[in-house]
Amino acid sequence: QVRLVESGGGLVQAGGSLRLSCTASGSITSINTMGWYRQAPGKQRELVAAISTGGSTNYSDSVKGRFTISRDNAKNTIYLQMNSLIPEDTAVYMCRLWMPHIGFSSWGQGTQVTVSS
Repeated sequence: QVRLVESGGGLVQAGGSLRLSCTASGSITSINTMGWYRQAPGKQRELVAAISTGGSTNYSDSVKGRFTISRDNAKNTIYLQMNSLIPEDTAVYMCRLWMPHIGFSSWGQGTQVTVSS
């Protein structure tokens, strides 16, 4: 089985920065995509950013220019550098791993990000 563990969430003032990490362990295919979703109370879960093993990235329009996703395959880890945070970024951020060749997807438990005014 695959396990994803997130870290790096916390409370930060508007305009500040946080760096989230997600480390995967278990049986992981060499070709995959990992990404970050977020969900605020009462709102739909949304994709924030994703990155493939080939380095292709996708970002939500709301975070473009402020957030950067990266990965380190040697460590089975992805990162989300979040700059210029605004209160609207407040949510639980969840890591996801897609393994299309074997048809598996796995989720982390989430890490809370709170941005105060």
